[in-house]
Amino acid sequence: MLNTVLLTHFNNSAGTVQEIPVYFEIFGPSLGTAPVVLVNHSLTGNSEVTGSQGWWKEIVGPGKGIDTSLFTVLSINVPGNGAGGENDLLKNYSEFTLADIAKIFLEVLKELKIERLYAIIGGSIGGALAWEMAALNPALAQNIIPIAAHLRTSDWVRAQCKVQEQILNNSADPVHDARLHAMTLYRTPQSFAAKFRRNKNEGNGLFEVENWLLHHGKKLRERFHLSAYKLMNHLLTTIDISRGSGDQIAAAAKIEGKIHIIGIDSDLFFTSEENRATYRELKKVKKEVFYSEMVSPHGHDAFLIEYEQLECMLSPIFKTNNSVKNEEDTHSAVWNR
Repeated sequence: MLNTVLLTHFNNSAGTVQEIPVYFEIFGPSLGTAPVVLVNHSLTGNSEVTGSQGWWKEIVGPGKGIDTSLFTVLSINVPGNGAGGENDLLKNYSEFTLADIAKIFLEVLKELKIERLYAIIGGSIGGALAWEMAALNPALAQNIIPIAAHLRTSDWVRAQCKVQEQILNNSADPVHDARLHAMTLYRTPQSFAAKFRRNKNEGNGLFEVENWLLHHGKKLRERFHLSAYKLMNHLLTTIDISRGSGDQIAAAAKIEGKIHIIGIDSDLFFTSEENRATYRELKKVKKEVFYSEMVSPHGHDAFLIEYEQLECMLSPIFKTNNSVKNEEDTHSAVWNR
């Protein structure tokens, strides 16, 4: 069930004060009866993380990697992503940064009287948001789990967001066309080759890869508002946990909880090379930092596909007795299938 918190006087980075409704959902035990896990959604996701239509139902649910019989799972919609319909669209989206969204999420936790989280987890921009929240409140969470995400916007991500912005501003069918471009970044040439094998559709004569892209463009156009896409794309360009100092490692070193970085070896968007570099540098100044890497041909979307690998990586973190031996070895190894 979709719930609402109304922030009546939120002041964003541009200095604009406005009223912002924030929509969220809770799964599993009621608040105050179990440890709380905050799951941050990705760019076109939402708070429906589990259940029959849940976008992460293979990971979140009773008996799953994040077990909703043991943990209270909270998921908050990024304001402006359209979860609340026309009332949930930010006309001044360009004034917001991902740090602003992190502050909004922290305000929601305060309203819900949640002082401490067992874990913050998210993939893609949701993982970057986990970094931002932990940097703003270093004592907030026992475990921080950014998946396929970075603690700053790389030049590569910024460049891709610029292409997305141009499509969103200039195309006659902006959401549809921007999604086509994005889907090529979320997968890999190897993934496409294995999936489509240069096959053509006998019905319309198009290559199956073309049909697949057009299907995803149409699907997103039907459910996602243009201003929501513009907002989320813009937020990707504002990731920086250093608050402008340029020293993201120093900011991350202040985080009190354990940091579990999960990369994807074939990720063409938030590259594994940058995640490994973050791990190496952060490990020099913080003891409880761990790195795991998913091995997959599917690129950035692997965290939405390779559930067996991901569940294996999450299992040591979400064991309720929290007494995993040789944790360093468990989390720093690359999963090999």
